[in-house]
This record gives sequence, structure tokens and C-alpha cells, in this order.
Amino acid sequence: MSRAADRLRLLINHLDRSPAAISVSPTSAQTFTHSHPQQRLRYTFDTDLLTPEQRLFYEDNGFLLIKNLVSDEDIDKFRMEFERICRQDVKIPGLVVMRDVAIAKSEFVPDQKAISKVQDFQEDPELFRYCTLPQILKYVECFTGPNIMAMHTMLINKPPDAGKKTSRHPMHQDLHYFPFRPADRIVCAWTAMEKVSRQNGCLVVLPGTHTGSLQEHDYPDWEGGVNKMYHGVRGYDPQHPRVHLEMEKGDTVFFHPILIHGSGMNQTQGFRKAISCHYASSDCYYIDVTGTTQENIEQEVKEVAAKKYALNNITLKDTWYIRGRLVQGERISM
Repeated sequence: MSRAADRLRLLINHLDRSPAAISVSPTSAQTFTHSHPQQRLRYTFDTDLLTPEQRLFYEDNGFLLIKNLVSDEDIDKFRMEFERICRQDVKIPGLVVMRDVAIAKSEFVPDQKAISKVQDFQEDPELFRYCTLPQILKYVECFTGPNIMAMHTMLINKPPDAGKKTSRHPMHQDLHYFPFRPADRIVCAWTAMEKVSRQNGCLVVLPGTHTGSLQEHDYPDWEGGVNKMYHGVRGYDPQHPRVHLEMEKGDTVFFHPILIHGSGMNQTQGFRKAISCHYASSDCYYIDVTGTTQENIEQEVKEVAAKKYALNNITLKDTWYIRGRLVQGERISM
């Protein structure tokens, strides 16, 4: 047996002796079925897909990079659909189109240079096809279990920095935006649509921070400003070791929603594109964020819903219930 497999067995034994360390419910934990049929890991399911090395890496670090997972053909189709949206050739219900704060007040030009992100593309058949790719879902199942909801969709078009560093994304935890739990049954799939490097603003992750808790978030005090709803973690350790996830076109990283991560500014003249989806087990449940550190994001969502859609008295969980789509198995409580 490999060294990683031996370490995995030690980890399983440790978790088995320390039940207080496992925060998932009995129905959402997963049996490790090889040599320890009654023992459980916290963050991964045994579907015979991940190797012992991969499972151990995710358990320890909170992310896993899979090379060349999405084909060039699919990515090129997603890019073409994004460009159609930018040209306003199509109108997608519920789609949120965003521009970088540095260009938000400039004259609007209907092409990709004006758009920094589109999200909530669940009503766009071509872009949403990303969320249903079999090669994506077979990995997602390793983290959520077999009943899978696609909850949050984004295509990020990080622009060249305009000199004010606004193309950065502050270090944050995705769970800050989600009123559903448990966190250990949520995962993000993030696919590079072209080469992603430190120069054009790759993802930066703080390995192991997924074992912590959700922290307070707010807008960072940045001189050049910050994009709408780009909240950052308050008080994380800036000296924590970090990993820059440089990726090739089609590479996909899966990561935990408590993992602290962000991205640097784009110092090139091109746009850095990526497509992503956050998935959750359909037996997750919604929570009321009143009185929690998530109240500030709920308030912003309420303000946007009132201004843009004339919706009043809407809650954060209402907006997520509307967006969620079943992509595999049965819809249970989500």
C-alpha cells in the first residue's frame, strides 16, 4: 500500500477516535468502504474515483486540481455564448451582468471588454451545460454525494487592471454568500477557459483553512474601490502559507466553501476567463442568517432585489431557492 494510503488510514482512525471533530449529520457522512467499512472521513465520499492520495490531499488542504477535465470544444462553445450575451444578441432571464468598478461609469460598449462577470446563468442552456457535464459531476459526487443541486453559476472575465487594482478579488470564503448547510456537502468547480497565471490573476488559496469556521466579511478598505458584493474576510492571517493555482485551459479545481481564497490583479492586456458552479447536496437545508455574520450580505441582496426587480421582503434563502437546479439524483430538501 502507498504512503498516502497509509496516511489516509491513520486519518480515518483518528477521526473514528474523535467523533466530536466530525460535524456532518449521520445521513450526509460517507462510509470508507475499503479496509475500514464503518469508519468515516469528513470531506470526501468514496466513489472509487478519487485515489487515496487525492482524498487525503482534499481532506488536508480543502481543494483538488484535476488537469484537462473540460474539452477545448466545450470551452470554445461557452466562450461563444458569453460573447453573444455581451453583444446583447440574447436576453437571458435572471442573468446578472457585471462590470468592473473601474469601468462601470464609462460609456457602455456592448462587447466582452465591458463585462467582468455574468452570474446566475441557469436559464442559458449552453452555459448551464457546463454544470451538467458528466466529467464534472462525477467529481462533484465525491464531495456532495449522489443527489446534486447546481446552486451558483458564474463566468468570470477578469479585465486588465486599469491601474487601480480593482481587478483583484479580496480573500474570502464562499460560504459567506450561502444560507444553506452543512458546508462540508458544498463544493465549487472552477474551470480555466484559457491559461491562468499569476500575471493574469490566478486563484490564490490558503490550504487547510477549510477546517476552520465562517468568518466575518465586509468590503476591504481599498484605495481604488472594490466591486459590488466583493466582500473580504476580516482578520485572517496574512502570513498563512498560500498557493497560486496556475492552470491550463480545461483544468478544473474543486474546493470547499470555507477555504479562504481570492485572486490577484490582471497585469496583462488580455481578459482572464473562467467558468464555475457551486454545487450542494440536495439534502442540505436552509438557515436563517438573522443575527449572524451573513446579515450584511442578506441586506445587500434585499436592496438589489427591491431596486432591480421591485421585490420586497425577500430573504437570502428565497433567492437561492429560486436559483437552484437539480442536476443529478433526487431533489430532497433544497
